Amino acid sequence: MLLERIYDEDLAQASYFIGCQAKGEAIVVDARRDIEVYRDFAAKNGMKIVAVTETHIHADYLSGTRELAAATAAAIYVSGEGGKDWQYEFEADRLFDQSTITLGNISLKALHTPGHTPEHLSFLVTDGAFSNEPGFLLSGDFVFSGDLGRPDLLDEAAGGTDTRFAGAHDLFVSLKEKFLTLPDYVQVYPGHGSGSACGKALGAIPSSTVGYERNFAWWGTYLAANDEAGFIAELLDGQPDAHAYFSRMKRENRQGPAVLGERASLTKLATEDVAASLAADEIGVVDTRHHTLVHQGTVAGALNIPAGNKVASFGSWAVDPESDQRPLVLLAPDSDIATEMWDHLIRVGIDRVAGYITSFDGLPSFTPETLAPADLAGFDTTLLLDVRNKTEHTAGHIPNSVQLNAGRVLWHTDRLPADGAIVSYCQSGVRNSVAASALRRAGFDVVELEGSYAGWADWKHKQNA
Repeated sequence: MLLERIYDEDLAQASYFIGCQAKGEAIVVDARRDIEVYRDFAAKNGMKIVAVTETHIHADYLSGTRELAAATAAAIYVSGEGGKDWQYEFEADRLFDQSTITLGNISLKALHTPGHTPEHLSFLVTDGAFSNEPGFLLSGDFVFSGDLGRPDLLDEAAGGTDTRFAGAHDLFVSLKEKFLTLPDYVQVYPGHGSGSACGKALGAIPSSTVGYERNFAWWGTYLAANDEAGFIAELLDGQPDAHAYFSRMKRENRQGPAVLGERASLTKLATEDVAASLAADEIGVVDTRHHTLVHQGTVAGALNIPAGNKVASFGSWAVDPESDQRPLVLLAPDSDIATEMWDHLIRVGIDRVAGYITSFDGLPSFTPETLAPADLAGFDTTLLLDVRNKTEHTAGHIPNSVQLNAGRVLWHTDRLPADGAIVSYCQSGVRNSVAASALRRAGFDVVELEGSYAGWADWKHKQNA
């Protein structure tokens, strides 16, 4: 058996390639939407992808299940559990508790493990060439290394009301009746790692075991004592903000994400064409540089989505493709890097990218307004906006600031003043620049606090020394 974890650092998301080397067939679990990584891995190992499946209706990224199936003619399997309100709306074979997918010597048995979502499945994997007993569990968003999938996302992202309590109860039962009945040696491969918003304290190690989690995860003592009330209280306390784009991911993943098919590499656009389209408000420009360079001068109306391994994460905060369908133009040195950025963007359903430019020369310029911490007290501020997580704000914030997470601010502009200056900050300035650029594009007057909270705290410390 071949089992390969394919990890996306951007969204802290893991998919899995499982192949029977004797038969040359493979299945991919929880694929992302830029699928070449799976096709390349299959070709490298002389395998054919014959099946694709996923653990649940995802909230944090757009599933690549349909995309990969369309490209490889693979069969699609999805959960049929969860009741009528949690059924997938596209054509696929349905899996239920104890359903089995077989590829040569390998079998994947579906276990219904609700809690994070009602339809959630985990997959118990048996390598029949080695043993008749299962040795691996693909736990999706059920069990992470050191943590559990949060049960409150249906409230936060899918319009539910107090579903978190039923979800927390279901998690307790799933742990008790499914996870803890497995042998301690079973290796656990979760769907996310550290940095994901699908839990509050995910570990960075890529895998664990049933026994290790049973004995050392925070929830183990509650299960050992059969203390469901204590378990629920700790599970729900301190969960991070859910990003606003999660609701769109839930809806599109349930309906079935659009299949993009083969995408050509992005081409370089002529400056005069970009300028004309900007003047007609037909496109959006993305400044992909670090915020310190953006503050020295950018394009009027440009979004700041810094290049690197967080393009999907930051893009999902700054662009709502449902309400704004203008294609994007990326600042990039060449086609390969521009296309790689596009690969990240389609993971969160930002599909419309027209091309790239290598410079802002010839385009209307703009210099974002910033404010030194020493000048904050005397500035005419209508709103002091903290775009960090609520847990960060609780741990320490600038007096009189209002917290609204950078991943939610564009969707809650009704909570912002229509007139007057908004002074915004995050921890160091990166997230703040993304959010501030999105708000400026939406018509708000935003001034960024230099150095953000860290800069303000350092200045305050020096004042008190």
